[in-house]
Amino acid sequence: MDKQISLKMISEISDANGISGFEDEVLAVLRKYGKALGEFKEDCLRNLYLYRKENKSGQPVVQLDAHSDEIGFMVQAIRPNGTLQFIPVGGWVASNVAAQRVRVRNSEGKYIPGIVVSKPPHFMSKSEQEINVSFEQMAIDIGATSAEEAVNDFKIRIGEPIVPDVHFEYIAEHDLMIGKGFDCRLGCASILATMQALSQNELAVDIVGAFAAQEEVGVRGASVTCRTVQPDIAIVFEGCPADDTFVESYASQTALKKGPMLRHIDGRMITNPRYQRYALDLAHELNITVQEAVRVSGGTNGAAIHLSNGGVPVIVIGVPVRYAHTHYGISSYDDFAGGVTLAVEILKRLNKEVIAGF
Repeated sequence: MDKQISLKMISEISDANGISGFEDEVLAVLRKYGKALGEFKEDCLRNLYLYRKENKSGQPVVQLDAHSDEIGFMVQAIRPNGTLQFIPVGGWVASNVAAQRVRVRNSEGKYIPGIVVSKPPHFMSKSEQEINVSFEQMAIDIGATSAEEAVNDFKIRIGEPIVPDVHFEYIAEHDLMIGKGFDCRLGCASILATMQALSQNELAVDIVGAFAAQEEVGVRGASVTCRTVQPDIAIVFEGCPADDTFVESYASQTALKKGPMLRHIDGRMITNPRYQRYALDLAHELNITVQEAVRVSGGTNGAAIHLSNGGVPVIVIGVPVRYAHTHYGISSYDDFAGGVTLAVEILKRLNKEVIAGF
């Protein structure tokens, strides 16, 4: 896929509003860019499946996984002064949220701007100023002056999703992508780019792209997609938290501009060591720069997929994302492209015998 087309696709997928359970806008963009690649199907959880048009029955099935949801918030109540009480959806740290812009969906389906607010320092006691603000002490201000105005004029209602108000930007001079939801919109783009790159290839496996909902609240969507697809093997694409600005250089395993990351273990999956080594050896053979990681916590949709269908070999190809689970992520396009290249080369070589060796 041409780089400019890829960047446009990433931009639209990233900018789409879609917290867990409300992924509809994201799916519309995925359908737009994947319509020539095969047949789409969708379930009631908003899991989206893309069946490669060149698939043949009787071949091993490869599930390409990514999750379409992003972390965000939800309106819990409307306060008398017109501000919105909210809850986090997904893994936020409260100190990263205050004073940021958000978009709040109203009853007409329109996303309106708001700001996450807390008591100004002018009105805080000294002891209050020394304590980190909690979610309970924050609100979202949309500019309403009363609950009635918030409901009647701004059309706000409880249960509505709230997303970070961030728009994608690519800085060509430094090969940097900045935007929201890179965990895991970069994975969604990776599935489409991989399938596009293979559109003229005859393969010994069938491919199903599975864009799972609700990963950020406990890999819920993938618990369904793996039962639907019933894969023989899988590749999980992720936007993985980069560690290169937080740890000693020797310990960094997910650094920007050092290629995609393949993890050996995390809090919910021990990666199939034979499949992992196959992927790493292939990357070395083809001079594809990759990183390896050993994680003691966290998890991906691989947690659900590798325990399905009698046990499934799974690897994770992660694009490093600085400051994941905040409003802004920073990633390198070359890292994204490297992950796609590796996935393409693996898929060209997979067959029944290779898979059986894992």
